[in-house]
Formats: sequence, structure tokens, C-alpha cells
Amino acid sequence: MTTPTPMPMPMTMPTTGDVTVLVADDEELTRTGLRTLLSARPGLDVIGEAADGDQALALAAELRPDVVLMDVRMPGIDGIEATRRLQAAALPEPPKVVVITTFENDEYVYDALRAGASGFVLKRAPSEQIAHAVRLVATTDSVLFPDAVRRLVAARPAPPPRPARGVPALTSREVEILRLVATGLSNPDIAGRLVVSLETVKTHVSNLLAKLGARNRTQAVILAYECGFVVPGAGNPVGVAGNAVGVTAY
Repeated sequence: MTTPTPMPMPMTMPTTGDVTVLVADDEELTRTGLRTLLSARPGLDVIGEAADGDQALALAAELRPDVVLMDVRMPGIDGIEATRRLQAAALPEPPKVVVITTFENDEYVYDALRAGASGFVLKRAPSEQIAHAVRLVATTDSVLFPDAVRRLVAARPAPPPRPARGVPALTSREVEILRLVATGLSNPDIAGRLVVSLETVKTHVSNLLAKLGARNRTQAVILAYECGFVVPGAGNPVGVAGNAVGVTAY
């Protein structure tokens, strides 16, 4: 681990329309590499760097980036706690968080997703994949790389059954939409699939997030697995559990 450096000031003024990014990693070489590769991509603007979670929180409040590219293992406040605090902060529009990590099945990654990160990428991933991840969470409502999230959740031991009173009741339509969200479909994609209006889908998704106590779609998918609403299904990316977990048909 490197010693955290003094908190940097903004490096550039964002170009109108660009996705603004804050890079948080305790390794200076990693931060430099990420800044270089992202700044070289059209439509992305790295506006600050942080060497630990404390700096990430302070700079996020000051600079209001669209996305924080967050390392999970940092000194002091790590990326998990920083993500949790960002999501709970009284900011008009909290930044999206993309976790960047060395190991895909890292327990820290799962905890960061549960804390509200929108998804994760590997440090060894091609530069275009990292840039794509940043653009995706900033400009769409899709779940970032849903197959990877599903594998990460499925690799963990099954959580203990929850008592019926602790499971939120979802309508059959909400469960259907949750299944589609878990496959990574955006709201327009879901509207087209179900032949309903976009506003109807937005309302259902908003209700889903509220009922599950989730701050974003990725967190909703994880909670859905843990509650038993969504389970790995043979031949399908996701299967849907039935009325035993509180689905109400109406």
C-alpha cells in the first residue's frame, strides 16, 4: 500500500456532455494508468484522483462526478465503506460507482455491490472494456455485466431462508420485470419485450427498488437472489421463484 497523497484539485474542466470520472485507488501508478486510458476515450473526462476512501468522499462531494471508479482495498476507509457512504450522502445526484478489482470473485467485490456499486471491472481488463463500463453505468439503466454479477452471487453459499414476514410481496408483473432486470435489460428493452409503455416499466422498477430497499438495479438483483425471488435456472440466465417467496398475482 502507498501512503495517501494530499487531496488533488480538479485536473480539468469537464467538456459539456462528457461523462465525468473520479478515479480512486491507493496505487499512484494505477491511478495514472486509468486516467491515461480513460482520458484517451471520447466522451470521458477524468476530473480528479483520490488515494483512499476519505479523499474519494471529499472529492465526490466537491466535484460531483458522474462515475467513481473505485478500488475496493484502500487504507483507512476502503472502497466498500466509501461506496456505502456515497450512496447515503445527501447529494442531489450521488455518483454511480464502478468497482475496479484484481480478482473477480473477491469477497470485497460482492460487499461493494451490496453496498450500492453499480458493477465491477477487472484491472487487467482491456482498456475499452473499462471505458465501456464507465459509459454504461453513466448513460443507461442497465445492470453492468449481469452474467458476471450472477456468477459472483451464485458462487456464494446460499443465504438462510428468510421468514415470510421478512420477504417483500411483489406482484407477478414486478417479478417478471425483476427477472428481465437481472438479465441486464434496460427500461426501454423491457418495455419492448412486454409491449407496455416506458413509463409503466419505470413505475414498476421504482416500486421494485423501494420494496427491496435497493439503491440501484444491481443491488436489487443481489437482494432478489438473497430473498429467493430470482434463482439460477437451468437453460436460462435467471429463473423466478414462485408464490412461496411472497409473489402476489394481481
